[in-house]
Amino acid sequence: MPLALLALALGAFGIGTTEFVIVGLLPEVAGDLSVSIPAAGMLVTGYALGVVVGAPLMTAAGNRLPRKTMLVVLMGVFIAGNLLCALAGDYGALMGGRLIASLTHGAFFGIGSVVAADLVAPDRKAGAIALMFTGLTLANVLGVPLGTFLGQQFGWRSTFWAVTAFGVVGLLGIIALVPAQPRPPGASLRGELAVFARPQVWLALLTTMLGFGAVFASFTYLAPMMTELAGFSDGAVAWLLVLFGAGLCVGNVLGGKAADRSLMPSLYVILGALAVVLVVFTFTARAPLPAAVTLAVFGAVGFATVPPLQARVMQQAEGAPALASAANIAAFNLGNALGAWLGGLAVDRGLGWTAPTWIGAGLAAAGLCTALLSGRADRRRAAGKRAAPLDSVLPAPRQGATTPPSPRS
Repeated sequence: MPLALLALALGAFGIGTTEFVIVGLLPEVAGDLSVSIPAAGMLVTGYALGVVVGAPLMTAAGNRLPRKTMLVVLMGVFIAGNLLCALAGDYGALMGGRLIASLTHGAFFGIGSVVAADLVAPDRKAGAIALMFTGLTLANVLGVPLGTFLGQQFGWRSTFWAVTAFGVVGLLGIIALVPAQPRPPGASLRGELAVFARPQVWLALLTTMLGFGAVFASFTYLAPMMTELAGFSDGAVAWLLVLFGAGLCVGNVLGGKAADRSLMPSLYVILGALAVVLVVFTFTARAPLPAAVTLAVFGAVGFATVPPLQARVMQQAEGAPALASAANIAAFNLGNALGAWLGGLAVDRGLGWTAPTWIGAGLAAAGLCTALLSGRADRRRAAGKRAAPLDSVLPAPRQGATTPPSPRS
């Protein structure tokens, strides 16, 4: 394992922690800044929107820079955003810090995926991407619970001081361990934008949005489903999230290995399995032990989608993958928002706490359909290349040449 992948994973850990840790600190933030909890909740929404906007903009802005230099710049901006959060004296300053930090999220994971893939052999690219994303999964398992505990004990600003310090560690790791990667010959913003003229790139982005939207449709409403239906206490939810996070780590590694062996078949199987697991979850969520077991499996299958989805976009954007890779991170976040919104809509309509999970199953099935369409287009294109027209294979007749007589004449 190249040590540079560890440095990228450290950066991913810090970014993942700052994205999700605010969820556990909403009461503390709301009380300290004298705002309502729904207003504090907008700090989550604002960050997600910043990711969607910042992913393509920051990647395009850094198109002329070497990739390592751009990663260093992104970590510097990330540190500045979290430092502003730690020093924030009012809600506006905190939101501003969150938005600054969010601008780096999509570009870091997008460019980092390209760098990680270039560090290893061609048959290990998805595994390298998965290793970088391990930092994001560990952020959910360790960073968010520890950051929440720290904020509850010493004030929410202490959490952002800790994330700022971790960002500095990630920055130093990138400077020391990531090798210089000059811009590819002929790379340009026009070339990066040109890949969006490929229908397969858009199909890959749509698959990401639908497939990961399936995860967040159910995950967003996990706490009430576990307490209201499965019978767990409120205090048990934190441990259930750790269990879910452990599943994420396992699924991330397995998804990367499977994608390296066979990308599209792995994606079909994982998306199909996700739809099945979510259907099963609607039944097992009514008893503690089956619910806990299914939750762990759900985490594993849900995050097993990430390496093949990211690798698929990079495959289809071959030659200029950085901007498309960052756009795929935006697609993940759009999926998060879509799944959470549809799940909340179902709950508001009185359809019960399992309704978001049924919606997640439907989104996973829709993602599988788009993946199958994309794979079919691949096969048709490959068949077209094999079956070249006959007149492109036979030499053209010379001028003045006569047609040879038939064997019967």
